[in-house]
Amino acid sequence: MKKIASRWVPHQLSEKNKLVRLELCKENLEKIKTGKWRLCDIVTGDESWFYHRHISKRESTKSWVYEDDEPRTLVRRQRFEPKTMFSIFFRRSGLVHLTYMDKGTTIDTEKYIEHCIKPVIKALYSERMTLGPKNIKFHHDNARPHVHQSVVTLLNDQKFVIMKHPPYSPDLAPCDFWLFDYIKSRLGSHNSAKSLKLGISRIIESIDKDEWIKTFDKWVERMEMCISVEGDYFEHLLK
Repeated sequence: MKKIASRWVPHQLSEKNKLVRLELCKENLEKIKTGKWRLCDIVTGDESWFYHRHISKRESTKSWVYEDDEPRTLVRRQRFEPKTMFSIFFRRSGLVHLTYMDKGTTIDTEKYIEHCIKPVIKALYSERMTLGPKNIKFHHDNARPHVHQSVVTLLNDQKFVIMKHPPYSPDLAPCDFWLFDYIKSRLGSHNSAKSLKLGISRIIESIDKDEWIKTFDKWVERMEMCISVEGDYFEHLLK
């Protein structure tokens, strides 16, 4: 599945892809519904590019014009517009960790460990002084830095339970089906990564506690929907 701007272009799922999605949703749901896993014990996160300049979505810029009038000009992104990659991790109770990459850099395995995994571990120890990450379910997608053996080893050493995620499945990842678009739709323009981080932080701080809870409940509903369509995409069926 390719990501263009903040929209996902559906991947053509093979039967094998559908089967993996189906089986992992069944596996994860069984653990949640039997109480083996609690939603409050899941940490989920991902990375995304955030542009410094705000541009309204095309849908919000539509307008009626008279027959002889010129159509309204839509502002479009320039090829090399300033943007910064942010990484956000959260739980049902809210934000766990927010960070961004320096200009001109992206996430690789080393940066993912140093700037994402280790700060999440530190945050969990500050919240759970004795247990730390022990038995916390860790969810991220299958991006190459995420699945590198050094990342897996660190997560296992810290006693996380790694929650499996099916390939080509942003519709089953809370960052992709909710948080990133939520933030981007509310961001103004910013002239630096530091200012952008402050803007993102303020938006996250303004999110009502019930919204975090509802997102995890919707995640469960999406797993159920995926099972109901035998592993296929289901976004078009959501109200």
